[in-house]
Amino acid sequence: MGLGGKETSMLKEMREEMLTLFKGTTIVCVRSDGEVAMAGDGQVTLGSQIIKSGARKVRRLYNGRVLAGFAGSTADAMTLLERFDNCLDQEKGDLMRAAVKLVKDWRTDKALRRLEAMMLVADIDLTLLLSGSGDILEPEGRAASIGSGSGYALAAARAFCEATDWPARQIASRAIELASEICIYTDNVVTLEVLER
Repeated sequence: MGLGGKETSMLKEMREEMLTLFKGTTIVCVRSDGEVAMAGDGQVTLGSQIIKSGARKVRRLYNGRVLAGFAGSTADAMTLLERFDNCLDQEKGDLMRAAVKLVKDWRTDKALRRLEAMMLVADIDLTLLLSGSGDILEPEGRAASIGSGSGYALAAARAFCEATDWPARQIASRAIELASEICIYTDNVVTLEVLER
């Protein structure tokens, strides 16, 4: 026997929670003295629950010459990472051209258009923020960030860039750690990838 209206309401709430999917993250990218570092936390949440604390949300693409971090729905982000890696291959590693190709497809393709994620990508010369609404932004300054704790991580990274002579890798890691102390969707299990000139 069902619960009638209560069952329908509970199922609807569960479905809505599942539609929020696995999300919550913070990614930060820092440039300093010929070094580019991208760090991300490891927490994956489903609604109000922590599902995993050691996810790897920062990856190396194109034979290790491009860094990519994602925020948003995990399945969507993985689809976009794979697509972006293909774009990099097609454009022979040209970050800007690959980004334009991905964002154009992301915005116009019926299936891709529904993907809910953001990406931060970088090579040794350029950092770009990519979104499904057609945005390709080159952030100002030496630091950039995306995700639920991005404001905290970005503020910390900018402060360290101005006030210390730390290398990019140390600034990026510490910025994630500080964001994890404020943002409930960010933890202090840090994945770090670095490119050097």
